[in-house]
Amino acid sequence: MHPIERVAVVGAGNMGSGIAQKSAQEGFMVQMIDREKGFVDRGIKTIMGFLDEAVERRILSDSDSKSTLSRVSGAVGVDSIDGQTDLVIEAVFEDLEVKRSVLQGLSSSCSEKTIIATNTSSLSVEQLSLMSDRPDRFIGLHFFYHPAKNRLVEVIPSSSTSDSSIKAVVQYCRAMGKVVIVCKDRPGFVVNRFFVPWLNEACILYDEGIGTPAQIDAIARDSFGIGMGPFALMNLTGPSIALHSTDYLATQLDTDRFSGAGCLRKLVEEGREWDLSGSEECEQESSEVIRRRLFGTVFCVSSQIVEEEICSMEDVDRGAKVGLRWAKGPFEMANSIGVDLASKLASEYASLASIESPTLLTKQGSEPFKFDFFDLNLNGEVATITFNRPEAMNALNVEVMAQLGEIWDNIESNDSIKTAVFRGAGKAFVAGADIKFFVDRIESNRIHEIQEFTEEGHRILNNIQSSRLTTIAVISGLALGGGLELALCCDHRIGVPKTMLRFPETGIGIYPGLGGTQRAVQIAGAECARYAIIAGNWMGSEDAASMGYLTEVVAFSDIEKAVLDASNGITEPYGYPYSPRSGESEKIENILASYTREGMKSMISGSFDITNHFLSRQAKLISRNAPIAIEMATNLIEIADESRDDRGIGLQAELDGLDAIFSTNDALNGLKSVLEGSRISFDGS
Repeated sequence: MHPIERVAVVGAGNMGSGIAQKSAQEGFMVQMIDREKGFVDRGIKTIMGFLDEAVERRILSDSDSKSTLSRVSGAVGVDSIDGQTDLVIEAVFEDLEVKRSVLQGLSSSCSEKTIIATNTSSLSVEQLSLMSDRPDRFIGLHFFYHPAKNRLVEVIPSSSTSDSSIKAVVQYCRAMGKVVIVCKDRPGFVVNRFFVPWLNEACILYDEGIGTPAQIDAIARDSFGIGMGPFALMNLTGPSIALHSTDYLATQLDTDRFSGAGCLRKLVEEGREWDLSGSEECEQESSEVIRRRLFGTVFCVSSQIVEEEICSMEDVDRGAKVGLRWAKGPFEMANSIGVDLASKLASEYASLASIESPTLLTKQGSEPFKFDFFDLNLNGEVATITFNRPEAMNALNVEVMAQLGEIWDNIESNDSIKTAVFRGAGKAFVAGADIKFFVDRIESNRIHEIQEFTEEGHRILNNIQSSRLTTIAVISGLALGGGLELALCCDHRIGVPKTMLRFPETGIGIYPGLGGTQRAVQIAGAECARYAIIAGNWMGSEDAASMGYLTEVVAFSDIEKAVLDASNGITEPYGYPYSPRSGESEKIENILASYTREGMKSMISGSFDITNHFLSRQAKLISRNAPIAIEMATNLIEIADESRDDRGIGLQAELDGLDAIFSTNDALNGLKSVLEGSRISFDGS
C-alpha cells in the first residue's frame, strides 16, 4: 500500500474547500481545482476565513494557520492536477451527469497510481465507479458538513475497489483525525439512511396537524438529547437538500413513506424556511404520538441497516453520535427505553410505511444490546487491537476493560500470534478512564468498585508488559491518563509529530492508578516522572521521545513501516532504564535540574528563583493541582525509584492508596469539574 501524501480536491465550493482545508491542516499537500479561477479564488478565501476564525478563537495559532495555507494551492481545470497526486477527491455538485463529466476528465488527467474518490451523500458509488477508468482505485467518501469540523466520514467501496485502495483512503481519513465508518454501497449509506426519513417523518407529523414545527422540535430535542430539532436543522442545512435526499431515498428504496412531505415540497417551491415561532408546549396525547413516531422511524430504519449488513450496530450508533452529535445512538436509545418497547415502535412505523418490519429488535426480546468496543484483526503473526469508541475518545470503563482482558487472554494463548499492535480510532489513542464511572461510584459510596476496576486493569496491563509477544502502541493522537499507562506497558510506543501525551490526574484530584506512577519512573527516571505527573505537563512528540515515553516518532505515512520494523525486530525495544533517553535538550536539562526532591519542595513552597521562567511556569502548574494527590503521587514516585529490584511493591502501593484518594473531597470535586466543564480550586480535604 502506497500511503497518501498529496491530495487534489476538485470543486472549490463549501464542501470542497472544507475538505482541502482539513487535509492541509493535517499536513497533506493539497491542490484545489475548479473550472474557473474565480471559483478557485473564492474557495481559497473561504479557507482563509475559517482559519482566521480559528486563530481568533485560539483553536489554531497564527503560525499553524499560515502553515496550513502554505500547503494549499489553487489551479484551474483537472488537466492541472499534479502528476504526483496520490488521491483526487471529486467534490462537485450532487448530480450524476455533472460527476460523470468530471470523472471522465480525471481519467485522462491523473497518473495511473492515483486513487479517485467521489464525495457523495447519496449517489451510487457502484454506478459512479463505472464512469471511471480505474474501478479498482475508485472509492466513495461521504464527508459530513463542515468537513473541517465534523469528525465523521463514511468510506464506501464499490465491488471493484481493491483492498489496498481501501486501506490507503482509510489511513488518509484517520490521519485527519476522522472517525471512519466503512460501509456497503446502499442508498443513504449509514447516517442519511435513518436521518433523512426521520426529518421527513417530522414533516409528515406537521402535515397531519399533530404538532407545529416548534412543538415537534422541542419534543425531538428532549427525546433524542440533541441541541436542534429536525426543522431547525433543515433551516440550517437548507430544506431543498432535505427534499432532494428524501425523494432520492424514496425512489431508490421504493418506499413512498420517504417521499418528501407536502409541507416540505411547498416550502422549497416557495423558497422559504420553517417558521419556528410560537409556543413549544404540546398536549400530552400529541406529544406521545410525535415521540413514538420519531423513535419508531429511527429504530426501524437503523435495524434495516444492520440486517442488510451495511455496517455494524456499533457503527450506526457511532454515526449518530459523531456525525449528528446525538447524545446516544439508536441502539443505545433502544437499551435506554427498553428493547421490547423499541421493537414495538419500529413495528408501528413499519406498518405506517408499508414496509417489512425488521426482526433484529424482535429477536433481541427484552435483553439489552451488547456492544463491541474493539476491532480485532488477525493478519498472520500480527494481532491488531483497535479501541473503537471514538465518540468517547476510547475512554476505559468496566465494559471496555472486560473486553480488553478477554481479547488479550485469547491472543496470549494463541501460539501463532507473535506481535500485538494497539491502536485507537479517531483522534485519541485512549483518553484515560471514564470519569462518570468514578463520580457515580464515589457519590453512591461504592469506592470498592473503583478498586475492583483498577485491580483488573493492573492485571491486564501487567500481563501486557510481561507478555511473550512483541507489543506496540501506535499513538497517532492523544494518549491521556489510563491510555498513556497502557502505552507505557508496551515494548514500542510509536508516535507522529502531532502526538500529545499527558497525565492529567493530579489536576482532577487523583493520581495515575494503572501503574503510571511506576512505569513513568522506570522508563524516564524520577525527575521526568514528576514533571509529567505532579505538574501534569502536556508532552509533545519531541519531548516525549527525548524522555523515552515515545520510542519512535515517524510521519503518519510511515506508521505501517515502523510497525513492521518493530514486529520484525529491526527496531529494538527501549526498555526501562530509569533515565531519559536524551539529556542533551534544553527541556530535559531543565527537568533534571528542577525536578529533584529539593527542587520539588522549593517549587511547592515558593522558595525558588522567580526570574527563572521554567521554574515559575512549573510552580504555577503545580499550585493548581490537588495537594493530597500531589503528596500521594510524590510518595509513589519515590517508591518506584527506590524499589527497582521488586517493581511489584510500587504497583501494590498504587492499589493500596485508592480508597484514600477517592475518599477525598478534592477527588469528587475535581472529577465532577471535568463532567461539568467548570474550573476547580482544591482545598486539600
